[in-house]
Amino acid sequence: MDQITPIQRLLNIMNRLRDPENGCPWDKQQTFETIAPYTLEETYEVLDAIRRSDFGDLRDELGDLLFQVVFYARMADEQNRFNFDDICNSISDKLERRHPHVFDTQTQHDSQEVIAGWEKRKGEERAQKAQFSVLDDIPEVLPALMRAHKIQKRCASVGFDWTTLGPVLDKVYEEIDEVMHEAKQVVIDQSKLEEELGDLFFATVNLSRHLGHKAESALQAANRKFERRFRQVEQLVAQSGKSMEQASLDEMEAAWQQVKILENQTEK
Repeated sequence: MDQITPIQRLLNIMNRLRDPENGCPWDKQQTFETIAPYTLEETYEVLDAIRRSDFGDLRDELGDLLFQVVFYARMADEQNRFNFDDICNSISDKLERRHPHVFDTQTQHDSQEVIAGWEKRKGEERAQKAQFSVLDDIPEVLPALMRAHKIQKRCASVGFDWTTLGPVLDKVYEEIDEVMHEAKQVVIDQSKLEEELGDLFFATVNLSRHLGHKAESALQAANRKFERRFRQVEQLVAQSGKSMEQASLDEMEAAWQQVKILENQTEK
């Protein structure tokens, strides 16, 4: 008897968990909608393991993420929509279709031709799905900064973009002025203020993109830096015999500057 493959073992486990009579009560109750939040959570846990370079954890988190795919495949199979093999064939077909420079060995392509061909084929695929805008298949559930970057990149792919940094930076300053204009009104229109803040974020994402960085990654790094420094401020304040609530803003600011100085010295 042939040894069962790891993926078949996983598929068999999933089938047992969803078995109507003897399966797991929790797993049997799940739907596409109830599983979706777990998929997002598992995705972020994969990214966190990569950031920490914890490859043992990454292996486990990738397993959790793969299980999400298997779970969706099983539920779809139960509804006679598609199965796991269909998912594998779908992505395989797409990869071969989008990489003729690899699988069509009779034709040679340089990097610019590869990029142009990739965008052309994606456009053809959108047309087949009656998606005629370059923005049609950008998921609305993406994190806002990530979605803004993708929207701007798609627009740039058809030439709707500034070609120099100057206008991009000018737009950021313009949006700051508009935010402050709304914030200084005697009676603040909160919906208008929120709109202008959104425009400022969007312009800042565009600046980040033009400088060759993804705003989502940059903000994540800023979050980590702030959290690291704030924890050290808490320690310094505690060492002075006070709690954060007891310390004045000036004392906390002094601790903050001390932390920055120490970090700069360490980096040197």
